[in-house]
Amino acid sequence: MQEHFSASGNGSGPRASGSYRRLSAGSGTAARSCYAGRLDAESPSLKRLSAPLLRDGFLFVPGSIMRGDLERHGALSDWPDFAASWNDLAFDSYLAGHGRYRRRRYAVFAASGAPDAQGSIVRAPHQPHYQSRDYNSLQGGIERWFEPILPAIADGPSLQTTLRFCHQLFGSLAPTVRRWHVEVHQFRIEARPDEPGQPTPEGVHRDGVDFVLVMMVRRSNIAQGTTTIHALAGEEVGAFTLTDPFDAALVDDSRVYHGVTAVEPIDPDLPAHRDVLVVTFRRDD
Repeated sequence: MQEHFSASGNGSGPRASGSYRRLSAGSGTAARSCYAGRLDAESPSLKRLSAPLLRDGFLFVPGSIMRGDLERHGALSDWPDFAASWNDLAFDSYLAGHGRYRRRRYAVFAASGAPDAQGSIVRAPHQPHYQSRDYNSLQGGIERWFEPILPAIADGPSLQTTLRFCHQLFGSLAPTVRRWHVEVHQFRIEARPDEPGQPTPEGVHRDGVDFVLVMMVRRSNIAQGTTTIHALAGEEVGAFTLTDPFDAALVDDSRVYHGVTAVEPIDPDLPAHRDVLVVTFRRDD
């Protein structure tokens, strides 16, 4: 069953965007997390996010709620420039043999201390992105060097606010961890009439980290791109589509797999792309 939210909402919960699919009864409790109406948009407590994430291993947060949560952790005053920076991403040459549809930039940060005002998040020296073949059968086992995220973007309020939000939320889920290895990816997936874009060319996968945030920045002339969530045994337990700015997926990478379906242009004569921010937290104690 596919259901859709509209910007006006339905009167029974907070306004929401995007779409979700609730699986039938018996498909697993994790499917309930796709229902944005279960979130209390007025509560400032991150417990309303951490509780379903702890229970189910994933959560879809509509942009109208996600933006408010971010703004409780800092400013988003540079968001127009932040979003525009996706126009300056470098081609992912490591995928050249599979298609020319992905552009990206990358940065590493270290988050330490308590996930509150006493904690710190600092940028680490530029370094390669590495995944073992256990987690990435397509490109695992090699060091991949990507162009760095530009300093103005890395130091700007939108990304710093997002990192503080993640540190607070993920830190509350693992309170004994005092140091995190944080990776930030800017992804643009382009689609052409003869070449659909593949947001996850490695297929349904885990990232080999503890927690993942995937947040929509902008979709332009794009169809499809549905996020699917799978239990460790393989069955699909939920699905949703990030459509509007700030729509977000939160994932406990140790408990579920995730993937995104291919994207296609709506109008084949116009440019088409899907821009997302991905932030991963891995314990580094």
